[in-house]
Amino acid sequence: MGLFSFFNAKPNRFLKQLLEQAKITEKGLQYLYQYVREPTDSNAARVKEAEEEADELRRILIDDLNKTFVTPIDREDIFSLSRTVDDILDYAWTTVDEMQILGVDPNQYIGRMVSLLYDSAKEIRLGIERLPNNPTVASEHAMRAKAMENRIERVYREAVSELFSGPEDLHHVVEMLKYREIYRHLSNAADRGDEAANVIGDIVVKTS
Repeated sequence: MGLFSFFNAKPNRFLKQLLEQAKITEKGLQYLYQYVREPTDSNAARVKEAEEEADELRRILIDDLNKTFVTPIDREDIFSLSRTVDDILDYAWTTVDEMQILGVDPNQYIGRMVSLLYDSAKEIRLGIERLPNNPTVASEHAMRAKAMENRIERVYREAVSELFSGPEDLHHVVEMLKYREIYRHLSNAADRGDEAANVIGDIVVKTS
């Protein structure tokens, strides 16, 4: 049974809920991009609001999942995709939170990683959106999201290398530790995007 027939034969509210999660994650990454371009309290608050909205959507999905015996796709895949998509936005918020706590100003590396994370979130959203009717296209979007993760990791390594090439005084060491913490948050977000893309690919394979 193909994906189109499968999703139309059984309730697909979980797919719709996953898509809503992906949409708010994409929006949250857009807010993060706005924050690193203009690090104001109001832009930070938008990221936090998106993160809280996404958490609520996930709570509802998990509650529905626990009350449903038969699901249109493996419940493990539903749970994993929901978790990884939610984690992306969690790391987006912790990036902002840590930047404010540590007094870290955005730089070119943060900007580049966030821009790529936004592109990755968009590809994940498109992958979920295309699952019912165009599974091959969904797989293509998942592969693009994975490619974004590779690009983010290259920027991450470049950024860390630059940190260790600076002057070796106490001030530099403190700044280095602060920025490395921010870079790690963004790298972790990229890892979760890669995981989400893998789950989308698994769903296509299992239900095609």
